[in-house]
Amino acid sequence: MVPQNAIQLKPGKSLPGIVYSAIAFFAILSLLSACENSEEEIRERTRRRMGVDEARNVETYFSQAGKVKAKLTSVLMLRYQDSRDTPRVEFPEKLHVDFYNDSLEVESVLDALYGRYIEGQNKMYLRDSVVVVQQFNQDTLRCEELWWDQNKGKFYSDKPIRITKKDGTVMPGKGLVASQDFKNIEILNPEDGLMYLDEAGFPGSTVAPDSSAGAQPDSLKTPSPPDKP
Repeated sequence: MVPQNAIQLKPGKSLPGIVYSAIAFFAILSLLSACENSEEEIRERTRRRMGVDEARNVETYFSQAGKVKAKLTSVLMLRYQDSRDTPRVEFPEKLHVDFYNDSLEVESVLDALYGRYIEGQNKMYLRDSVVVVQQFNQDTLRCEELWWDQNKGKFYSDKPIRITKKDGTVMPGKGLVASQDFKNIEILNPEDGLMYLDEAGFPGSTVAPDSSAGAQPDSLKTPSPPDKP
């Protein structure tokens, strides 16, 4: 009779072979478990190798001439420090910016689904459902792409834009230059025609204006296009 706790060997099987097989089996299980549980760690190591720092629920201040001019908040910030490229900061999960006057009153606010700040140039590229609202007169800009030049204190774009005044007047066009406080706005190519909007109210293509339409209002200027970033 074979004791119950004895190891029975089948023909052709040796004890060392069984032990090695068991060790290999449990090693594979441990490896699979480690891979499953360290997915976030792998991503973090990859970011580190690429020179990427991650921060969540960030609040960043921008200053000019020693005065705070803007506060940015975002749920996620990625900072790339790859020496082969210009250092940059990305906000891939939307962002909000409050712009202040010299009295630290909020004079305009900006929201976008994506932003990229280029360090060294002090410029920010914004895209996807960009909205800027002037807090005092309620002028509202909507566009899909916009640049903010911190040094010059200006917004600019060469894409379709749409400005809605407080009284409901809509001013469509392509291209824009505006002061950071959004009080001075210049549409580069004003349009008289109808502008197609998406479901969220953002501008798309514009129907050519009627040749018999009157001149543009005096408040709309057509300056030279801004310098490319």
